[in-house]
Amino acid sequence: MLAPLLHVEPIAAEFGTGTFAAVVTTSANAARAIAAHGRIDELRRLPLYTVGRRSAEAAKAAGFTTAISADGDAHDLIAILARKLAGAAAPLLYLAGEERSVDLGAGLARHGLRVRTAIVYRAAAAERLPSEAEQAIAAGELDGVLHYSRRSAETFVRCAAAADLRAPALMHFCLSAQVAEPLLAAATHVRVAPQPDEEALLELVGACSS
Repeated sequence: MLAPLLHVEPIAAEFGTGTFAAVVTTSANAARAIAAHGRIDELRRLPLYTVGRRSAEAAKAAGFTTAISADGDAHDLIAILARKLAGAAAPLLYLAGEERSVDLGAGLARHGLRVRTAIVYRAAAAERLPSEAEQAIAAGELDGVLHYSRRSAETFVRCAAAADLRAPALMHFCLSAQVAEPLLAAATHVRVAPQPDEEALLELVGACSS
């Protein structure tokens, strides 16, 4: 059952003048949001660094020829950028969402890297769960919920509380420890994937259901 809790909207952004050493993203939404940007051809020729395989696949689908995954979270991405781009003369272009849980620019500045942050999308949170999902949770018809981002997990907790949904047996499968944090005080059963990618998340679901 699909229950989208965040609606992604692109934001028109200017990147300023000059060239960039690389493009950086922390979400699959970023590459999609700039698909029609006036400088997209220029950006596609640059190496793109991102957090995980799903975001790297989205970048390649958007036409980026080189998409490098940190296979981790934002802190792993900072580490790989600090290692690969040490001493870069040009700034990095960070294609960001309106709300961010990690200050990537500050993290990279500590390694001597300059970052230009461009807000290219926003995620509007839902006010309620889809009625089908509310009814299924209330009736005990679902075994678990998959959570892919901290904000969607926060939105789930808020929407469940608004609908007065209590499902203590419901298992929550989270892409990372950061994603799981909003659920720890609100749910009894929370599991975190050993690696922050969808393959590991689905393997976790399979292991818990076998």
